[in-house]
Amino acid sequence: MRGRIGLALTILAVSILWVSTVYAAGPAKKVIIGISKIVSHPALDAVEKGIQDELKVSKLNVEYDLQNANGDIGTSASIANKFKSEKVALAIGIATPTAQSLVNTLKGTPVVFAAVTDPVKAGLVKSLKGGDKWVTGVSDMTPVKQQIELLLRIKKIKRLGHIYTSSEENAVVLAGIVKQACRELGIEYVETTVSKSAEVKEAAQSIIRRVDALYVSTDNTVVSAMSALADVAMKNRIPIMSADPSSAETYPVLAAWGFDYYKMGRVTGKLVAEILKGKKPEQIPTRFMTKTSDIDLLINLDVAKKLGLNIPKDIVKSANKVVQNGKLIKK
Repeated sequence: MRGRIGLALTILAVSILWVSTVYAAGPAKKVIIGISKIVSHPALDAVEKGIQDELKVSKLNVEYDLQNANGDIGTSASIANKFKSEKVALAIGIATPTAQSLVNTLKGTPVVFAAVTDPVKAGLVKSLKGGDKWVTGVSDMTPVKQQIELLLRIKKIKRLGHIYTSSEENAVVLAGIVKQACRELGIEYVETTVSKSAEVKEAAQSIIRRVDALYVSTDNTVVSAMSALADVAMKNRIPIMSADPSSAETYPVLAAWGFDYYKMGRVTGKLVAEILKGKKPEQIPTRFMTKTSDIDLLINLDVAKKLGLNIPKDIVKSANKVVQNGKLIKK
């Protein structure tokens, strides 16, 4: 009898210990992540979705505060202050201006940047070889000279037009690279600047008769106004070479060569998961999209036909996205 009572008490004690342990552990604490993007357009929206899809796979208990600065630097600063007051566990800045606002405001909170061309010149990190104490991320530095060389194989041009945002560090850095590439390729560089997307159409109209083609970099303000820009270009029979294949799927762009921004979002999401699981940002160098599968080349045969251009067969063959007869074909 005493043996049975002793066994029962032992089982009861173990049960109480198990219940108390589970109760003490409780459900995994929800982690709040703030995501701030400078503006909504296909590429940045794809980054945002990629981040969320990757973190869903990681099975971390995450809740998002999704914010859009609508192209306004002041709004990006307000969003950063909102994240600070909410005490988010980690903040993600999609594009240079929002990343800068987060880094300037959130001290002691991990900040991950995505779709930032030159994080060193933007003042986000001191070196590409390592993150700063609270900051690291993913760069979208684009192969400018190769993009222009691709355009030259389709159409021989003497003057290349470039519209960029003078207040966006990413855009200014790329403008310098475009100018240098034109110099090396013997092309006249024609530029004009904007401060907001509403100015893009007028800027295009101001230079369209002085150029043989337009180059669009990963300038978020300009890309967000691609509809207006492409309208001006097509009316004047001027081709566009873009570094953003995402928006080129929707608008009449002759060719677009750049990153798959959804995949960039997935890479960013992996980096975020590493930090949430304990890795320090300073241990993570800036990451780049280096795989062939990370790159998209879109060729629009409909636009080429309207402009009277013949695209070399090897270029069409190498493209993984082709627009023909109004349909987007993905290889």
